[in-house]
Amino acid sequence: MVSVNISANFGKPLNAVAETALEFSDNAARKVKQLIEEEGNPDLKLRVFVQGGGCSGFQYGFTFDEKVNEGDHTVEKDGVTLVVDPMSYEYLAGSEIDYKESLEGSMFVVNNPNATTTCGCGASFAV
Repeated sequence: MVSVNISANFGKPLNAVAETALEFSDNAARKVKQLIEEEGNPDLKLRVFVQGGGCSGFQYGFTFDEKVNEGDHTVEKDGVTLVVDPMSYEYLAGSEIDYKESLEGSMFVVNNPNATTTCGCGASFAV
């Protein structure tokens, strides 16, 4: 019996294929800047993460953090920083972090091309 390795990455290293930009919208950066100014702590950064839960399997989380840990991915825009841990980045690569204001309320949202399904409110997703 002959063993054959088949690769779907077309000769590129897998981590090079997975390395895709994360977008931080102008609206999101403006809102983060406003919230940081209100807090009076210029060291704060917006941390976006993915955790298990929600009606679709995974859910997005947002918090402010003063630290950037080893391995974190960062995106800077208009003087503010977006931070994503390595595990969450695998699910968020290629996504846009945005801020929306509508009749339903105001919130940070993730436009994630990796999500195969999302819940009605957009807070949880499946891949």
